[in-house]
Amino acid sequence: MAFHHKLIGLTLAGMAGSAALFQNLPAAQAQAPMQDILYLLPAPASLPAFGPWMLAKQRGYFAAEGLNVTFQVARGGVDVAKQVGAGNAVIGGAIGDTPIIVRSNGVPVKAVAVLGGRSLMQLVVNKDKGISSIKDLKGKTITVMAYQDTTFFSLLGMLSTQGMTKNDVNAQAVGPTNIWKLFAAGQSDAMASTPDWNFAVAKEVPKMNMEIIPSDTVFKSMAQAIVASDETIQKNPELIRKIVRATLKGMKGIMDDPAAAAADYAKAVPEFKGQEADLTEIFKGYNTYVYPGQKVLGEMDEARLSALQDFYAKEGIIEKKTPVKELYTNQFIQ
Repeated sequence: MAFHHKLIGLTLAGMAGSAALFQNLPAAQAQAPMQDILYLLPAPASLPAFGPWMLAKQRGYFAAEGLNVTFQVARGGVDVAKQVGAGNAVIGGAIGDTPIIVRSNGVPVKAVAVLGGRSLMQLVVNKDKGISSIKDLKGKTITVMAYQDTTFFSLLGMLSTQGMTKNDVNAQAVGPTNIWKLFAAGQSDAMASTPDWNFAVAKEVPKMNMEIIPSDTVFKSMAQAIVASDETIQKNPELIRKIVRATLKGMKGIMDDPAAAAADYAKAVPEFKGQEADLTEIFKGYNTYVYPGQKVLGEMDEARLSALQDFYAKEGIIEKKTPVKELYTNQFIQ
């Protein structure tokens, strides 16, 4: 099976956490038992987008904090936030601006770390279709994953900088596989993409005259984030601190040495064994387009979050705004 088919396919590659191993020691000498943690992710854990999480698991960063982490897949970042807010999981992965969307509906969650100072989304265009700027997208077909996905909201933000709306383009919600397949086949002119999909297209059609326009060069959308409930933040802050510390250490591992990270990722997700070179290139994409730009790893930019909320309110994505300091906390990244 081709790498990029495995890359985007929505199959979970057995990421359930293994039980902690204990040595046969007297009770007085035995270590404290590992704490079981259910970590919700917005899409299958086998996607390289979740490299920091998988690396933290594979390299023992969670275990070093006394945590036995099991990953479970929810139906996108908004669903993750709702489940975490309801207490069905202690922690979850979403996008930095997800709390803007859910908190206005009464879901009590905050972003406790942001995995990168740039944006998860990049607008990718086929220059052979006569596109050299955002304005050139007028009347063009753009594939997006879903209309309720944050990457689509990022596209709307990019269009708005040129006085355009979704009515000026033909945006088609086609899911996580067809978003890049249709673009690679020339059936769409652009796509609201991520480094994973950028690589898939480049590998499928290496001669395509493709240009990548990072969202944050014109519209300051956000990277992935860790979200936790108000209750857990208040009652068990040390647990959140441990989870954040281990996950950010996983991201730092990718930033410092993407090739070594790819090798360990392939051990964590065995279906990618033998594809380490491709994974390295994807991780380099994250190092270029997503992870850089934070003075302190994981830090939320309050001004950026506030501007995003203003945009969401203006576009009617949310009905009411939330005081921005209720949307995040940086207390766990210090």
